[in-house]
Amino acid sequence: MNKFLKVLSFSALSATTLISAAVAAQTAEDIRATAKQTLDAFNIPGIAVVAVKDGEVILAEGFGVRDVATGEPVTADTLFGIASNTKAFTSAAIATLVEDGKLDWDDKVIDYIPEFRLADESISNQLTLRDMLSHRSGLGLGAGDLMVWPDTDKGMDDLIKGLAKVPVRGALRQGFAYNNLMFILAGEVIARVSGMPYHEYIRQEFLQPLGMEATAVGYSNIPEGYDNVAVGTIEYYGELKRFPLDFLEDFSSAGAMASTVNDLSQWLLTQLNQGVTPGGERLFSEASQHTMWSVATPLTSNGDPATNFRGAGLGWFVKDYHGVKHVSHSGGILGMLSLTTLIPEHNFGMVVLSNQQAFGGLTAITEETLEDLLALEDRDWVTEEQERYRQSLQEKTDFVLQQPTTTRPALSRENYAGTYRDPWYGDVLVTLEDDQLRINFTHTELLEGRLEHYNADTFVVRWDEPLLEADAFVEFQVTRDNDVQGARMEAVAPFTDFSFDFHNLRLEKVQ
Repeated sequence: MNKFLKVLSFSALSATTLISAAVAAQTAEDIRATAKQTLDAFNIPGIAVVAVKDGEVILAEGFGVRDVATGEPVTADTLFGIASNTKAFTSAAIATLVEDGKLDWDDKVIDYIPEFRLADESISNQLTLRDMLSHRSGLGLGAGDLMVWPDTDKGMDDLIKGLAKVPVRGALRQGFAYNNLMFILAGEVIARVSGMPYHEYIRQEFLQPLGMEATAVGYSNIPEGYDNVAVGTIEYYGELKRFPLDFLEDFSSAGAMASTVNDLSQWLLTQLNQGVTPGGERLFSEASQHTMWSVATPLTSNGDPATNFRGAGLGWFVKDYHGVKHVSHSGGILGMLSLTTLIPEHNFGMVVLSNQQAFGGLTAITEETLEDLLALEDRDWVTEEQERYRQSLQEKTDFVLQQPTTTRPALSRENYAGTYRDPWYGDVLVTLEDDQLRINFTHTELLEGRLEHYNADTFVVRWDEPLLEADAFVEFQVTRDNDVQGARMEAVAPFTDFSFDFHNLRLEKVQ
């Protein structure tokens, strides 16, 4: 190449670099403006956002406050619980063991956890790692979550024994039903095959190589003295209520990670670089990423004209979106949300974290950014999502439990008192205190409340902690001789989180 052409080439390269830098700066400024707007629009105390493009971090920043009690600001180093965004790390950990020849995606779970059983013996014998990681086990939505939510005292042995009694709702590989316990069991496979606890394997294989020094698997593993930690809030009847929580410690490999946007920038860059870290170390292969980002369990497109297909990959959700591949996952805790989005064809990724459970705020920030990235028709995502959010709050405010047109009295309250036992959860106590029936889920401190008579032998439990928003029917089963033999439960409101899977309980009175 002659000197003149070299100058032209250098000039063209410089111009391209300048243009890319200008685009990145504008994108960052747009994200910043939307994030600030979202705080007020959705009554969110604090948000953190990271965005990466073409191998560079274009924004990693905090907005608002991390704790409404102290007013301390959110920064790029504020720890948030990322909940189910943990699942992508779990799938990647399985990938590393596959590449080491220690596992195969289609290995049976019982090969590594011989005592593992589901209520359907044929599924028990056939369920694979791929099945677990793509939510096609035959278990229902959130089935068994009450063994880990909220904050139970159960260990892995209890979960494995309990799973054998959780009702199976479908056939293996015949449909999608999101299930956390399958990912918890995947973490147990990782522990048994690697010879180290799940959190330690993730630390050694991912967090250390990526320099994610603040990130921890489990609230108890947050570095000692690290106080830059977000505290969740819930908007309840128009007021923000502070709701401290341990970031789903019990969810382990399904949802226990806490991270910052600075740390997550390295995870995004590695994902977009087919498993190679910004420092050049390969964590997993391009083939493994293709496996994780391929649809294993198809889902309907939900009538979205921008999407022709969507489905569950392994630890991710995948769809086409305005003609490009869209890879994502969300995470939710009471009082805290997260959303990860990757557009590989544009070498772009972002994570939004918040300490309020207004998911529309995270959606608005993400969609406004994708709108610019993909040159889509302009929409006011903040206004649209704000309206949806306000409608959902209004639905909660307006929700009134319909009373039956005719009612029958209950038995004397002492008849219902006793110990009730579910095969997979364990003991639930119903006690009579000062002529008031109370219920106590013995493995879960937050699930205590009073029973309010509804009709005949049906009561409604009003939990002592109303921010759970999980009041439930308790329908006692009574013989013709007025002998109380058991109870069934069901959430009262349609907006109750699916992890309160009361409907899967089969409570039998044992004393």
